Amino acid sequence: MMNVFKHLKGDRIVWIIMLLFSLMSVLVVYSAVLNLVHYNGNQKTSPVGYLLKHTGILAAGMGLTFLAHRVKYTFYAKLAPLGFLMSIPLLLFTLFKGVRAGEASRWIGIPGTSLTFQTSDFAKIMLVLFLARILAVEFGNWERFSDVLKKLLLPVVAICGLIFPANFSTAAVLFVNAMFLIFMGGVPMRHLFKLAGIAIVAAVVLGFWIWIAPSTIPGNRGPTWKSRIEHFSDGASEHNYQSEQSKMAIANGGMFGKGPGNSTQRAFLPQASSDFIFAIVLEEYGFLSGVLLLFLYLILLYRSVRMVRQKDKPFAGFIALGLSFSLVFQALINMGVAVDLFPVTGQPLPLISMGGTSILFTMASLGILLSVSHTLQQNAQDVKPE
Repeated sequence: MMNVFKHLKGDRIVWIIMLLFSLMSVLVVYSAVLNLVHYNGNQKTSPVGYLLKHTGILAAGMGLTFLAHRVKYTFYAKLAPLGFLMSIPLLLFTLFKGVRAGEASRWIGIPGTSLTFQTSDFAKIMLVLFLARILAVEFGNWERFSDVLKKLLLPVVAICGLIFPANFSTAAVLFVNAMFLIFMGGVPMRHLFKLAGIAIVAAVVLGFWIWIAPSTIPGNRGPTWKSRIEHFSDGASEHNYQSEQSKMAIANGGMFGKGPGNSTQRAFLPQASSDFIFAIVLEEYGFLSGVLLLFLYLILLYRSVRMVRQKDKPFAGFIALGLSFSLVFQALINMGVAVDLFPVTGQPLPLISMGGTSILFTMASLGILLSVSHTLQQNAQDVKPE
């Protein structure tokens, strides 16, 4: 075991948190899919099949974490422009020729396989890396607002705009994350106020558009967004079925939970293994487990914020801040939906929900984070006195 740990570089606390999340994910996902029995002709897919697939994805994700953390973080500065440019045609292809699920086109098929790839997961990481690179290169040189618009806001609008028609919540979460990174990136306050004004005006216009003419929004998702907002404001109703079942699950769990595998509401929550998995966590493991889960996410953010203090390595700090805030902010949104603080968004709980590319890219981002941590630790050791 000690030989294994010798090969794990970077912040050991981040490694431990990732492993704890993975263990929790296996336990909760297995419980959440117990009611999922799909038939395909005479072939029956058992919950064990879901568990094995999910465990395999987690293992592959850990492999990506390991590979990503062994690469020096400065490599990602070189990768960022290419990755950003690749994201645009990938998102365009997804928008017009992607694999559809319901009303949304969010995936592209991988040739020669039955696998699909959610391009927005790739684009999210690339946008963070690209912004981190720009903020580091231009640090302290943001005198003209036109430079802020051209070098920072335009890339954000391009990526979020291409994600928006099929996945509004992902575009919104990514936009907030990008604005947070820009806010922390040394851009003068006078420019930040202007950006905030632009964002507020855009949000108001979009809100009116969704409310007045949702069917005219590209991607045919406008009516769905309006419906979710309306039903959320209605409170308890037949339209808020998932939210009501989620609240029942949380109430059933109480302080200490009903025990592993003893959820009853999983049979009534259509997205028990993904969007509403936090409700299953609270039902089976109790309110205290939810607090612990939130605490682990916040520790992850704190460990990343510590890296931002490296003033002589702004790119490292911006990477750490952008990737960790993105993960934690998404977790807070998922938890908020489960406890009925927000309308249904479709955002999974990072590292916990059952998924494919979402897990893989989240773990890859942790690998990049660990690469930053490892390099900073090496530099700290190099300057220690004899």
